Amino acid sequence: MKTVLFAVPALMIAVPTAAQVMAPTEYVAAAGASDMYEITSSQVVLESTADPKIRRFAQMMITHHTKSTADVKAAAAKDRVTAPPPALNPLQTQLVTELRAQQGPARDAAYVTQQKTAHDQALSLHKAYAMQGSARALKSAAGKIVPVVQSHITMLNKM
Repeated sequence: MKTVLFAVPALMIAVPTAAQVMAPTEYVAAAGASDMYEITSSQVVLESTADPKIRRFAQMMITHHTKSTADVKAAAAKDRVTAPPPALNPLQTQLVTELRAQQGPARDAAYVTQQKTAHDQALSLHKAYAMQGSARALKSAAGKIVPVVQSHITMLNKM
């Protein structure tokens, strides 16, 4: 059996500090990248997982993160904020590549580890914008996304 190590970078998305307020376009781009990573990594794990818990979770990630992308996009339009279409950042691309290199239970384990880090960061991103954001509709959307991400974290902690 071949053992492959993978690393989960400490920061995949830019999250503002308490003294730093993220611009609406930065929030939309970071939220889009976060959702795209969740969707892409979940599609990768669905290609091979035999674990019904992982399969259900990955399918839910695709559904929930597709919805949050649509919600942020609609809120951005209300706030007249233009942002580029969602795209993975270089670290997220690396994580997806590492996930693709894994097989079987190793891929499942890598997926869960990556999801825990990604969701912690997504929670910080959405909480920060919900509290400090300057665009009203985006701020509201971020606030509605927070409990969904928190529920994902709860599920991941049970895996």
